[in-house]
Amino acid sequence: MKAILYIGHGTRSKDGAEEAKSFIQRVMERINVEIQEISFLELTKPGIEEGFLRCVDRGAMEITVVPLFLLAAGHIKEDIPLALSPLCKKYPDIQVNIKDPFGVQGEILDGIAELVRETVDDLSPQDSILIVGRGSSDASIHTAFSDIVKGIRERLGVEYITVCYLAAAEPRLLDGLENISKNTAGKIIVIPYLLFSGLLLKEVDQNVSMRQDLGQRIIHTGSLSKHRVIEDIIIDRAIGR
Repeated sequence: MKAILYIGHGTRSKDGAEEAKSFIQRVMERINVEIQEISFLELTKPGIEEGFLRCVDRGAMEITVVPLFLLAAGHIKEDIPLALSPLCKKYPDIQVNIKDPFGVQGEILDGIAELVRETVDDLSPQDSILIVGRGSSDASIHTAFSDIVKGIRERLGVEYITVCYLAAAEPRLLDGLENISKNTAGKIIVIPYLLFSGLLLKEVDQNVSMRQDLGQRIIHTGSLSKHRVIEDIIIDRAIGR
């Protein structure tokens, strides 16, 4: 029997964990595969091993692993294969297929552009956009975000778009907010390049709210999982369409 094992990042935030589980449940309901299990890399239960073993206990002989990660960094390249390696050795008769992360896709960029238009009624070329990434020491992340900036600029016609990060890369969130505030002639639209709510998104929320309270024209789109296009991409990966 075939199975799908979804792997999220995980979070210390109870609300963020529940949001991720609810999102995955919606995806599962749209896929006609009997064995589907949820797991997380860290901080949230069930872990990868528990999710894998649940698939095995339910009779899976082929497991498609679907990482719920926007970009390929250390988690995809190292941590997930490392967690799965001993399980693959323990169950050599089970075929395990690990799907790629989402990557920089036109469909995601289309969805982000639509999300911005839904959030901002009067978007103008004079406005500025700050894209907030999770951050990674992996240099490929900066190349990916350069492509993301180019794609968003083409779709929205906003010239001044910049990037900052929440961890492990520069510039960090506070510097990003300060720099864009000095250089914008219009509103600031903050796009967290994050799938789900959690402590990282809460940090963005708090800083944006503080600036709104001071009278700054700054708008926050929220997490990307709000858009159905993310569900569609996961389904394509899970069933190989």
